[in-house]
Amino acid sequence: MKRILKRRVLIPVFIIVFGLIQFKTIDKVNMVVPAEFGILTIETPPKEVGELISAACFDCHSNTTKYPWYSNIAPVSWWMKKHVEKGREKLNFSKWSDYSEEKRDSLRLKSAELIEKKWMPIISYKIIHPEAQLDEDQRELLISWMKK
Repeated sequence: MKRILKRRVLIPVFIIVFGLIQFKTIDKVNMVVPAEFGILTIETPPKEVGELISAACFDCHSNTTKYPWYSNIAPVSWWMKKHVEKGREKLNFSKWSDYSEEKRDSLRLKSAELIEKKWMPIISYKIIHPEAQLDEDQRELLISWMKK
């Protein structure tokens, strides 16, 4: 009997709380940075490399994040926003011109290392974004370009 009462109370409370947290939305505005400041313009990678960087890296590591439908649902939206902010803080391909030559070299090598270890793109992103899943040839292409 107590168990049924708990469910009758907890389920509506959960629904109300879940509904209320939907009002705490995230800011999805991408800061506009002219393309000439980005990695694709400054480094001019081969077309395939540029497409791979765009598909596998840009949503978290540039100012061109494409927020999917589930980014409208709290608390997933909060996690996503924090993840994108952290990604941009570590590396922002849209602001490539802001980095010194030494910093660019360091970021390229670190990126190559993370791709090589299959830590990037992260698993949770690859599950939802199949276009970001890199096969061995694509991974090798990106790694060799990043190490150039």
